[in-house]
Amino acid sequence: MYSDEEGRAAVRFARAVIQEHLGGEAEMPGLPPSFDGESGAFVTLVTHPRRDLRGCIGYIEAIKPLGRTIADVAVSAAVHDPRFPGVTLAEMDRLAVEVSLLTPLEPVPGSGEGLIENVVVGLHGLVVERGRHRGVLLPQVPVEHGWDARTFVKHTCLKAGLPPNAWLEPGTRFLRFTAEVFEEVEPRGEVRRKDLGNG
Repeated sequence: MYSDEEGRAAVRFARAVIQEHLGGEAEMPGLPPSFDGESGAFVTLVTHPRRDLRGCIGYIEAIKPLGRTIADVAVSAAVHDPRFPGVTLAEMDRLAVEVSLLTPLEPVPGSGEGLIENVVVGLHGLVVERGRHRGVLLPQVPVEHGWDARTFVKHTCLKAGLPPNAWLEPGTRFLRFTAEVFEEVEPRGEVRRKDLGNG
């Protein structure tokens, strides 16, 4: 869906927006016309070289043009992720930026074991909804942790504050999406398409 060039533009734009928001200087790259359409996206910040999570925020739904979405979630990942203190400008020299460009949500077919069969690790991200509970895990998460589909589903339930076996209960709804993920190899370095191991 997105070319390597578009992925590089997304990552460099996200870094530039964060740098500027934190009071630094940044050369704002131009965005391709494909970013004018509405789309969901996540921006993730990780430490280098350990790749520990430092911030991750996104919009699952396509509610804004992609360029606006990346700008909004880049700033939020840096300074509004409630799990972490805000990123400082000096810290950006030690952080790598990752951008996930999302496809629209679709219901996961099936229930019980049938649900598990329709979740492909390395391809699908998941959203679980039940009442006021909602949890999201990106497709790279199970790959990074070595989870199978069943474990992925259980951890999505946990992310929503639900019991791990809530996927077996009536009233629990699962949606899936795919993502193309682009990451800096090192801070301000080469941008590559992330291999999610889905063939």
